[in-house]
Amino acid sequence: MTSPTALAPTAGIDADIRRVLHEHARLNREVETLDDQADLYQAGMTSHASVNVMLALEGAFGVEFPDRMLKRSVFASIAAIREALLEIQAG
Repeated sequence: MTSPTALAPTAGIDADIRRVLHEHARLNREVETLDDQADLYQAGMTSHASVNVMLALEGAFGVEFPDRMLKRSVFASIAAIREALLEIQAG
């Protein structure tokens, strides 16, 4: 499946991840202020919002998260999300 958003440069991936988080994570902080390693759940993301984030990421990147990645740790930080997306693309 071709992805609408190329997963090449990390900066581009991070910008797209941050856009999805801004639109769907319902954080209590601005996503632009968060470090890549910051815990998104501590920043206000709920389990319900993480499902919305996952679905939005799938749409934005043209991927599907496999069952083995459907766990809290995969969506806990920008860095974790990036790593998962790169792994799916390498798949």
